[in-house]
Amino acid sequence: MKKSQKSSGEASTSQQVIRDIRRATRRHYSAEEKIRIVLDGLRGENSIAELCRREAIAESLYYSWSKDFLEAGKKRLAGDTARNAATDEVRRLRDEARALKEVVAEQALDLRLIKKSIVGDGEDPA
Repeated sequence: MKKSQKSSGEASTSQQVIRDIRRATRRHYSAEEKIRIVLDGLRGENSIAELCRREAIAESLYYSWSKDFLEAGKKRLAGDTARNAATDEVRRLRDEARALKEVVAEQALDLRLIKKSIVGDGEDPA
């Protein structure tokens, strides 16, 4: 029994070593490479299976990148419409808010001065 336990333990250790080596030597794709591959797939000149074989990636990885790429584009396009409305409009609204704050501050100061003059004359402020 010791022999079979020892051999299964060695097998799991060797499998772990192989997994660690594969993980360490796995190719890491830059964002530009991922975009290039996804765009090649979207062009449709070759099948996705052929593209994945040529690039040595799993089809599931291609589809994952493709989904991320399209979702990011969707978010970006939605953000651009908000951004276009925001630049000049936000600047104008900030200027208007600043002017309104100045008016409120002046009115608060006037009110405080009026209250002090009423209390100073001996009248009841309430």
